[in-house]
Formats: sequence, C-alpha cells, structure tokens
Amino acid sequence: MLFRKKTPASADVPVGRRRFAKPAAALLLVLVAGSLVAFRVSSAKKDEPAKLPDPVLQFTPADVSVVELRSLARAIPISGSLSPLTQSTVRSKVPGEVRRVHVREGERVAQGQLIAEIDTADLQARLDAQVASLEEAKARLTIAAKNRDNGMKLHKQGFISQNAYDTTQSAWEAAVASVKSAEAQARLARNATQDAVIRSPIEGIVAKRTVNPGEKVGVDGELFTIVDLARMEVEAPVPAAEIPGIRVGQEAKLRVDGFGEREFAGRLERINPRTEQSSRAITVYLSVSNRDGMLRGGMFAKGSLVLDRGEPAPVVPATALREEAGQPFVFTIENGKLERRPVTLGMRDELAGIVQVRSGLDKGATVVSSRAMGLKAGTKATLKDAGAPEPKPSKG
Repeated sequence: MLFRKKTPASADVPVGRRRFAKPAAALLLVLVAGSLVAFRVSSAKKDEPAKLPDPVLQFTPADVSVVELRSLARAIPISGSLSPLTQSTVRSKVPGEVRRVHVREGERVAQGQLIAEIDTADLQARLDAQVASLEEAKARLTIAAKNRDNGMKLHKQGFISQNAYDTTQSAWEAAVASVKSAEAQARLARNATQDAVIRSPIEGIVAKRTVNPGEKVGVDGELFTIVDLARMEVEAPVPAAEIPGIRVGQEAKLRVDGFGEREFAGRLERINPRTEQSSRAITVYLSVSNRDGMLRGGMFAKGSLVLDRGEPAPVVPATALREEAGQPFVFTIENGKLERRPVTLGMRDELAGIVQVRSGLDKGATVVSSRAMGLKAGTKATLKDAGAPEPKPSKG
C-alpha cells in the first residue's frame, strides 16, 4: 500500500502570495499600535485640566494710599485729666440765712450776675446803728470845732491861757477821729449789707451748688463753684530725661475719650521745677482751647507733645509697612502689577498712624495700605473705581 506524505498548508500557497504575507502582518501591527497610542494621548488630553489665566488682584480706593509729602514731628506721648483753667469757689462773706438761690448746677452765668441772697435784716439794723453813731460823731465834731474857734479868738485876745486853748484843740482832734472811726464802721456795715447779695465773680457755668433757701451759712461758708470752660488745662507727667528738649510754648495734639478721631490743640504753659518722688517724672501743664465748650473737667486726654519738626518727606500709613528679615518694604501698584519696594523709615506719628519714608518711594506712588495677606511681586493688580457699579451675579 502506498502512503502519501502530507505537506504543510503553506506548501499549497503560491510563492508570490507567501512573499507579501509577513509585511502585511507587520503593517497591521503598526496600525493597531498607532491607534492605541493615539487613543491614549487623546484620553490623556481629555483628563488634563484646562490652564487657568493669571489671577488679577482688584483693590478698592480704601485699600490703597497715595504717597504725599508731609512734615512730621518728633514728639513724646503725654496723658492726663482735663480741668478748667479758670474756676472760682464762691464763699459767703457774711453770716446769715440764705433767702434766695437763683441758679442751679449746669446753668451759665455772667460776671456780676446775682446768684443768691442772704437775709439782711440784722445787717441792716447794724448799718442803721453805725449811721446813727456817725451822725452823733459829726455833731460832736461840730461843737468841738466851734469851741476850738472860740478858744483861738480868746487866746489871741489874752482871755484864756495856752493850756485852755490846747484843750479845745485836742477835743476837736478827738472829734475828728471819732467821725473817721464812725465813717469806717458805717462803711463796713454798708459793705456787709451789700455782701449779702451774692454775685458771680467770673463768667462761666455753675459746677456745684452747696446751699438751698432757708439754710444758715457762716463767714467763709462755701456756696457755689463756677468754672470757665473756654480754656482747659492738662496736667501730665513726662520723663525727666526729656526735659532738656521741652520748652514753654511747644504745641501738643490731644485726643479725648468720647470724641473719636477729633484732635484738640494744646500749648505747653508751665513746667514744674521738681520731680515726683514716686515716679521721678516732672509735671507739665498744657492749655487747651475749648471755645465750643464741648470738653468737660475730669475727662481723660492723651496725645503727643511736639518737640521739633523735620523737613517735608514722603509719608505712608503704618498699615502699609511690611517686614522680612528685618527689612521694611511696601507693595506698590505700577503698570498694572504689584511691585515690592524696600524703604528706609524716618520719624513716626503714632497719633496719626503715619510713617516718614526717607528713601525708596516718591511722591504720588500708590501703595497697598490694607493688611492683605499673600501678596507677591509681579501679580497683576488693578484699582477699582469707587463709583463703578458692582457686577451682578449670573443666574443659573
């Protein structure tokens, strides 16, 4: 039996077709691999987030300040209580019963205005008695004068001795003295009657009233306290080490509790010649104008006493200053971007909250004065117009 040997299937394929089979397969693999790579690249691009535009910081006019030139002063802090510079305690000059009281606390009075009356019945009786004594003394003086004139004539004619004439002369001199004494007593009684009418010694406001109608008062009894609020005084301690730079006439800026940012002008009037034993400080006295009468005695004032003034220089708010590694700097807005500017500082005005810049800034520069965090140089920045309307939020 004859057996036929099997050949591979490829043996039946023509030689020409076998020649192109392998390149076709390789091409197919390349196309498939390219498709997979393209798919992966496309998928990766879809997964990557879209690149965001650079942030732009927007500042309001309240967040920035424009550098301006100003002359700052070297000053020392002061504080103390206010008291009226002119005040008067009205006391009774005569004893008696208070008949009427015409004013109360808080009322304004003029100089010489009637404010109280003391009963004058006893005083008037004393005045009448003194007037009667004066009339009697004048009558005696008249008789003594006639006796003296008659004695002078008789003495010239030799009818009476020198001793007799001297007696009439002495009697006349005693009568003259009696008249003068009676006149003085009458004036005192009259003044006492007038003193029973109490008048204000100064123009001001009644701060205290200690009597009421019907009460008895003695000599030198306290009746009223009247103060003039037109000028106030601050009594403030300062370190003894600062005394060489302190002079009468120096200016002060003061703020008073309850008046917010309002400043009151003061002037150094007096310097105490001695230090306080407990604090070793020296007390100075400053006058404060109070024409509108808003300040009151006992209010607390604090501020600064100006020792000397410097030349005009750029100033910035203290809130604009930042510091890194001991170097102060500020952020400015220039050409639509934030710029970091190192600065050299000068004097400070703590009361006004501003600092002098010796170098690093020019007049007219715009600095960021708000306490914004995370600012970086180079960040885009714009200044929002204060009058521009706020953008409306989008719906949906």
